[in-house]
Amino acid sequence: MPHIMELLGKARVVVEDGEVVEVGAPVISWCPIFEKARGISEINKDEIRKNIEFRIRDFGLFTSSRKLEMDVFVGFGASETMMSGLYRGLLDTTVTACDGAGTVISNNPLLVQGMGARISGLVETEPIDEIINGISERCGIVLDPSTAKIDPVEGVKKAVKLGYERIAVTVVFSDTARHLRELESELDVELTIIGAHLTGIDKDHAKELLECADIVTSCASKNIRCLVKPLVQVGNAVPLFGLTQRGKELLLERAKDVDSQILISSTKLPLLPDERQPKDVI
Repeated sequence: MPHIMELLGKARVVVEDGEVVEVGAPVISWCPIFEKARGISEINKDEIRKNIEFRIRDFGLFTSSRKLEMDVFVGFGASETMMSGLYRGLLDTTVTACDGAGTVISNNPLLVQGMGARISGLVETEPIDEIINGISERCGIVLDPSTAKIDPVEGVKKAVKLGYERIAVTVVFSDTARHLRELESELDVELTIIGAHLTGIDKDHAKELLECADIVTSCASKNIRCLVKPLVQVGNAVPLFGLTQRGKELLLERAKDVDSQILISSTKLPLLPDERQPKDVI
């Protein structure tokens, strides 16, 4: 089974044995984050291939040399926010995904950041023993080491069985978020649901996700931008939106750990300057 990830405009990339074997077409042409971080002024297949090959060389994405502890990539990202939540006691554990391991339960802030900071939309992955062992050595729990399946619902169920009650979980699909919200009531736990990888989400699914999630990333989603009614917004190019009091508090805790200066101001949200948005939101 190959490794499949969507990145840089939701382009589908397939990696086998550390080599890029397929690169799909992107649905957007420019992202402010990647121009700032990697100098990519136009997203195309060649730039996508170069970026994924850079990630393989730089931190061992999809390989046995995968680094599992890494620095902050952006001030306000999903992994950075969960890391701060764990450090500050707002969360007991997290349920996220990692290449070479699939769904992972972890209350180790450095591991959560290392696994998630620099991966994009992980679609499918196969087990890599060195990654799974590295996660275990850092007190992470791989949901299914034999298959590396990605299943946030089963990950939450296992986390609850392990005794965790305040759990952050990342989701891609609105029906997963809905299922988790129902599970939260059934199991009497507190889930912080974070929606990510939302470029191209249709209107109905965007609406459902916004009803269920605590935090969403805007990615290059036109529908998220049009429908969102946040309590708090961080960033204005590819912002994260806090939708509930729980999400708001978690993002504000993250703000305490951001090194750069921060402006706090009351205003009507969302605030989305046209010249700062990805091209083209979809």
